[in-house]
Amino acid sequence: MPQVIRAYVRLVDRVSDYVGYLAASLIFVMGATLIFDAITRNVLHIPVHWAIEFTQFTLAAYYFMGGPITMKNEDHVRMDLWYANLSERGKAKLDLATVGCMIFYLGVMLVGSISSLQYAIQTGERRFSMWNPSVIPIKALLTLCLVLMLLQAFSLMFKHIATLRGKLL
Repeated sequence: MPQVIRAYVRLVDRVSDYVGYLAASLIFVMGATLIFDAITRNVLHIPVHWAIEFTQFTLAAYYFMGGPITMKNEDHVRMDLWYANLSERGKAKLDLATVGCMIFYLGVMLVGSISSLQYAIQTGERRFSMWNPSVIPIKALLTLCLVLMLLQAFSLMFKHIATLRGKLL
C-alpha cells in the first residue's frame, strides 16, 4: 500500500482511539449527574429538571462517539456461524463487501444528519421540555461522528484490501 494510505489509516485509527476514550469517560459524567439528581431530589427535596435530559444527551453522545473505535477494534456484533470458519482472505472478502454496504449506509446517514443540523441551526431548534435545551450541539456531534465513522470505514476497506493482497498496513 502507498505510504499516504498507511498514514491515513494510522491517523484515522488514532483519532478513533482518542474519541473512543473520551466517550468512555462520559460514563462518569452520566453517573455523577444521576447521583447529583438523586441527592437533590430525594435528600434535599430540590428537583433539578435538567439532570435526566442531560444524561440522555450524554448517553447519545456516548453512542455516537463510541462508533468509530468499535469499528476500528471490530468489537461490533457479527454473525459468526460461517465467518469464523473462513480463511483470512475469505474474511477479508466478506468484510470488504460489508464495508461497502456500510459506507453507503453511513453516507446516507451523513446526508440526513447534515440536513437535520442545518434545519436545527436555521430554526434554533430546541427540545420541548421544562429545561428546553438546544439540540444543535448533539446534532453537530452526530454529524462529526458520522464523518469519523465514514473515515474509519474507508480505513477498514484499505486494511481488508491489504489483507487480500497479502500485505500489512
